[in-house]
Amino acid sequence: MLTEKRQKEILRFLDEKGSVTVQELTERLDASESTIRRDLAVLHQKGALVKVFGGAVQAESRINIREEKVALRKELNKEEKIRIAAYAATLVEPDDFVYLDAGTTTEYMIPFLTEKSAVFVTNAVSHALRLTENGFRVILIGGELKAATEAIVGNEAYVNLQKYNFTKGFFGTNGLNRTSGFTTPDINEAMIKECALKHTQKPYILCDSSKFLQTCPVSFGEFHSARIITDRYPEESMETEGHIIIAK
Repeated sequence: MLTEKRQKEILRFLDEKGSVTVQELTERLDASESTIRRDLAVLHQKGALVKVFGGAVQAESRINIREEKVALRKELNKEEKIRIAAYAATLVEPDDFVYLDAGTTTEYMIPFLTEKSAVFVTNAVSHALRLTENGFRVILIGGELKAATEAIVGNEAYVNLQKYNFTKGFFGTNGLNRTSGFTTPDINEAMIKECALKHTQKPYILCDSSKFLQTCPVSFGEFHSARIITDRYPEESMETEGHIIIAK
């Protein structure tokens, strides 16, 4: 494919999604990573896009305000989410006091959990039921139930969380980048995530690689406020060595 045509395709794809990764472009355009990086660098210099780690965003980056229902999100990147969840489950140790955030990737952790002496606190009704069925001690925080994500949110949930101090916490995110950190579409969910994150000694973000470069309206944590468990490194990963964990 000629350079000009390939760069037009990159911009068209970027217009559709708001952000793209190098891997997505290499697969879509059947080009090498070095070729795609050169194209992104040229387009960045022209002001046609903004080159970021792992790919590019629109020059005036879109904010993703959509929030899919749980049933749909569970099937998105399912294989990667299960691999991430399985690894995360191995981090739970004897007598841990664990916060398990609402979300599809955190839910995939439950079948892999084996440490029965750990205690779990969650804001997800479905998580609480499955954990209880599997023989774990569970604390479900009270508050308002949000139908779309099946999460407990609101002021009562926030007040409940403030009294706890977790040894480990596992959180989902709708988007992740260096500038805005971890983001989600809903302010109420963001408040709960932020509160729990601040009360956790070792917080982990479970994030499949499709979430990199995505930005939602509300931030709940800075990029380096938690370690990230994902399925592959973004570009320029050496800058975050030790901060990002790849689930094998």
